[in-house]
Amino acid sequence: MCGRYASARKKQELLEEFQVELDGVPDQVPGGELRPDYNVAPTKNVYAVMSRVQKDDDGERPGDEPVRQLRVVRWGLVPSWAKDPSVGSRMINARVETVAEKPSYRRALKSRRCLIPADGYYEWMPLEGKKKQPFFIHPADGGVLAMAGLYEFWKDPTRPDDDPLKWLCTCTVITTTATDKLGRIHDRMPMMVERDRWTEWLDPRVTDPTGLLVPAGPDRLEAYAVSDVVNSVRHNGPELIEPLEGDDVPRLL
Repeated sequence: MCGRYASARKKQELLEEFQVELDGVPDQVPGGELRPDYNVAPTKNVYAVMSRVQKDDDGERPGDEPVRQLRVVRWGLVPSWAKDPSVGSRMINARVETVAEKPSYRRALKSRRCLIPADGYYEWMPLEGKKKQPFFIHPADGGVLAMAGLYEFWKDPTRPDDDPLKWLCTCTVITTTATDKLGRIHDRMPMMVERDRWTEWLDPRVTDPTGLLVPAGPDRLEAYAVSDVVNSVRHNGPELIEPLEGDDVPRLL
């Protein structure tokens, strides 16, 4: 699974990296930008890149060309039919093997796909006994990790229609089987979307995107051990992704 990750890039970097046409963040976040987060956990607000057909003030769609935009969503997908948004805390990941079949995800897979930017993610490798060693897994070239995601809108029936909090937008990360060295740490990993497939993956007019999801190559990601301080969501800061040093530090060969 992917249950914790780091997202510390500034908004302007993401706007440029993903060639975003519409910055929707200022309308959602005080100050217009999320703070760097080195310990992103479920139910937190996160950045997501998506493409949507825009409506004008009269609710009309002047064109069918989707607009690529950066939005803030909550991590943990809440299906539109859910009675309570708390279900989202249990839906942070969607398995690629069943995402097209599960009622919670299959509609979003057809037209509500997104990219969730990350600097890297954390996984815990079992050691002898009950102890687990956290690892930070990141692109080997230092670039952004574009995780394949889905997003959904949930309407709060307890709020009036003019309440800006009437609609909640949430997301989930699609995961796949981890192989090679990464499989020694954990058997699951986020599904990445390579740059040359971003446009097609985001396009809501593409209704069968399954062929776009290909696991990362064996040399695409690197991993190193980090301090177990990351275990607690109360801790946050760049020190969380600093490599552990010492002869007794677990390493992947």
